[in-house]
Amino acid sequence: MKTKMNFSSVEKQRLPTEEPPIEGFITRPYRGESDYPKMAALIQACATEDQVDFVVTEESIRHEYRYLINCNPNQDMVFAEIGGQTVAYGRVYWRDELEGNRIYALIGYVHPQWRRKGIGSWLLAWLEARSNQLARQNPSEQPHFLEVGAVDTQVGAKALFERRGYQAVRYFYQMVRPDLEHIPTWELPQGIEIRPVLPDHYGKIYAANLEAFRDHWGSCPQDEPPLQAWLDDPNFDPTLWCVAWEGDEVVGMVLNYIDAQENLTFRRRRGYTENIAVRRPWRRRGVARALIAASLQMLKERGMAEAALGVDTQNLSGALHLYQSLGYQVVKLFITYRKEMRVEHIPKMDMLKSD
Repeated sequence: MKTKMNFSSVEKQRLPTEEPPIEGFITRPYRGESDYPKMAALIQACATEDQVDFVVTEESIRHEYRYLINCNPNQDMVFAEIGGQTVAYGRVYWRDELEGNRIYALIGYVHPQWRRKGIGSWLLAWLEARSNQLARQNPSEQPHFLEVGAVDTQVGAKALFERRGYQAVRYFYQMVRPDLEHIPTWELPQGIEIRPVLPDHYGKIYAANLEAFRDHWGSCPQDEPPLQAWLDDPNFDPTLWCVAWEGDEVVGMVLNYIDAQENLTFRRRRGYTENIAVRRPWRRRGVARALIAASLQMLKERGMAEAALGVDTQNLSGALHLYQSLGYQVVKLFITYRKEMRVEHIPKMDMLKSD
């Protein structure tokens, strides 16, 4: 899906935020797919500076933006440039949690060479103001919260969020099993078996995944990307999935994948054991442990040398302890911050000429 815009008539929204006093600093709206290379380069520069070892490509951004939920990038994004270089960009989207909250999630990046010059403060203010406007356009009686995230190495971002009244509400670990030796064996309960994944299974697996994750913090099943987003993912490989069945029912799963581009970039052989889920009737019976052990063996047979996953440190099912017992170690901390949102009046937007 391509985004087409007529820039001779595009209307740019000015929100009541003060731009940093930097010579040549200009802001502009999203320009569609032509922005993907600039976004990928900016995200990668930030990841390198912040010691986050992942790879973002134009292809992965194209996939993400094809399936955006509750976000119109033509209105809900802003870019900052200096001398023709994209130095920052951000976007906002909203979601309704099962717990009853409406969350306005703010995502932003500032190039490391341009940090600590007021751009981050301007970008955060822009995203907050846009969230406020979206809340007025789509009123709801739910409690409203603004949400941002940071990794533990982003000292400046964390300080900015705390100055602006955000509080850390949740912590997540990235964990890595540094080798795939001495993988434990764990039998599934009687009557439950792992089967090869066939195309006819995709719909059931997708539905079971949504059901299982309803119990997780921040769950928003109605705002999850559709099944087709799974099928179109650049790393989609159902031959790596480890799915347990009892009769015609999906019991649980680990949707493993290998990011070949990431492995090439970092010269490693890592596989991911992600989307670990067991449906309620089959929990506390060793299903997850058996599926993870089988997944580790799968990855080893594909030539991988290590495995990684992400976990909510406050997961009530005891996931963190389970992963530690299977040899995973903490390598990175991710923090989610929130602050209560008070919907305020925003002056009518001015219409600006396109650059």
